[in-house]
Amino acid sequence: MKKYLICSIVPLLVLLAASSMACLLGYLIAVGLDDQSMLRKLIIRLTQIFLLLSIFPAMAYLNFKKEDLGYTARSKFLKQLPQGLGLGLLTLLPVFIILYALGVNIIDQPQQWTIGFLAKKTGLSLLLALLIAVVEESVFRGMLLAGLKNKLPTIAAIVISSAYFAALHFLDSKTEIPAQEFNVFSGFILLGNAFINVLNPQNLSAFLSLLVVGIFLAVLRTQVKESLGLCIGCHAGWVWQIKMNGSLFNTDFSSEYLYLVSSYNHVVGPLVSGWLGLAVIGYFVYKKVRG
Repeated sequence: MKKYLICSIVPLLVLLAASSMACLLGYLIAVGLDDQSMLRKLIIRLTQIFLLLSIFPAMAYLNFKKEDLGYTARSKFLKQLPQGLGLGLLTLLPVFIILYALGVNIIDQPQQWTIGFLAKKTGLSLLLALLIAVVEESVFRGMLLAGLKNKLPTIAAIVISSAYFAALHFLDSKTEIPAQEFNVFSGFILLGNAFINVLNPQNLSAFLSLLVVGIFLAVLRTQVKESLGLCIGCHAGWVWQIKMNGSLFNTDFSSEYLYLVSSYNHVVGPLVSGWLGLAVIGYFVYKKVRG
């Protein structure tokens, strides 16, 4: 039990260290650019960068190679990316079809549909989705999952890493700090409120959905050797669809089926939890039947 507790707390300590450094550096940058309003976004982005950089000392400490994190040879990795992207499209597209059929998603009628508009949205959304996927998968299905698997059973490593993955999506604060109160501690005030926001019960539906998302990706990572490229592609496929959905569709807040999505991004929610949860269960049932 003590080992489980220690392994669960260490990632939190790393997160606290990364976010604390982000608060200090973010403050210096905001002061240097004379733009206090950018502190919140600076803390978020810098925390992500520090978490990504933390992979290297962690690899050295655990004597890991890139293969231990799930990376494979470049040629194979480049093949995995489109394969994972296809998996992402295949697994999440039914959710969007159901949401449209039930009237939760409605076409954005006022939007002027042009080839240029669609090409720009598609390209930018895919590029951003890939960037997000590379960072998050390297951290969560790469270093964190591998590090936890080195000390704990695979199931425990999957659940803990997925819980951190879900929680970090809510590590944010909308608190506005008055200009006259802006100082070196302002970032830490935002950080404290951000941690409180993680525990906000209004986020429970989205948290559970993102937990299942993390478990799906972690199962993919642990069931296929050196498969981080597949995870990155799949994650990017999901993010790309969500961003395109936000550009092309609106949410009908009067729909009787609105409970199927959460307020986080009007996509993740009970429907995604149930669908991907069934996919994971179905995979293990199929695996057991085949012997």
